[in-house]
Amino acid sequence: MTRTFAALFLLFAAAPRAVSGQGQPAAAPPPSTIVAPAIPGVVAAGTRVELVSGDLRRTEGPVAMPDGSLLVSSANRITKIDPNGRVSTFVEPSGDANAVSFDAKGRLISVERAANNEKVGVLYPERATLVDRYEGTPFNRLNDLVVSSRGGVYFTDTAGIYYLPAAGAVSRVAQGIPNPNGVILSPDEKVLYANDKDGPYLLAFDVAADGTLSNRRNFARYQSLRVAGHKDPLLAEDNGADGLTVDSDGRVYVATNLGVEVFSPRGDHLGTIPAIWGGERFMLRKPQNVAFAGPGKRTLFIVGSGAVFKVPTLAQGVQNRAK
Repeated sequence: MTRTFAALFLLFAAAPRAVSGQGQPAAAPPPSTIVAPAIPGVVAAGTRVELVSGDLRRTEGPVAMPDGSLLVSSANRITKIDPNGRVSTFVEPSGDANAVSFDAKGRLISVERAANNEKVGVLYPERATLVDRYEGTPFNRLNDLVVSSRGGVYFTDTAGIYYLPAAGAVSRVAQGIPNPNGVILSPDEKVLYANDKDGPYLLAFDVAADGTLSNRRNFARYQSLRVAGHKDPLLAEDNGADGLTVDSDGRVYVATNLGVEVFSPRGDHLGTIPAIWGGERFMLRKPQNVAFAGPGKRTLFIVGSGAVFKVPTLAQGVQNRAK
């Protein structure tokens, strides 16, 4: 057990306990607040990580709206949380969308995972299919996406990373990643970061002018490496590396089994914002994705397991695109 996880476990071990009727650990209710440690330039010591909503069933794909609101994929809908915390439905049904983001035209681009109808499409303001197969083969378990300021879309499924330019055909630009997951572009869009849930490293690629990728490398080592034999399957399964985002200074924020791990633009681990909960007899809940939103994009939103948290930051999200 890592020192960081041990500290987090002790922090939440005092939470109320519950057991499901089948004798299995019950899902832990999210706490109302968690306290973050100091991470220079990112968050001040003692900053509260506050619960915004804990009953959305499933929470993924967070992205900022121009007015500071947050959109979150939840069940078969896109939920909107405005700057005052009011929750409403933005799009329903959503085609079981996982990740969403806006392009420069104001369209809400999505990876949709409805059975037998997986596709990258547009959910708002009008629905449209952008691509639903590669070289004649339907996509398999679409996961995440990022939309560049020029309108190109990078997205993932189990076979790798794909690129759909604003005008042109889709291409597979990276493969051979054991378990590809979240993707994000650096602020200058010259680097693409990609999570591998089965590997020890966050990956990085150089981005060419035509959108192709090269110079694959190990960018940063996850602190949340697999805890072999741990009784909680969320820890025993993999490192938990899921969604990610960047701030305007190029730091990378990764949702993992430890919380939100923050890395410098050089790949140095700067610290972890705690965002897991659960006690001895609770099934551990962990973050699945992160995004900056709110006024000036100075609030980091952390989503997962039906919950949405927020933490005011010293950092600021990128300004030239939605995420």
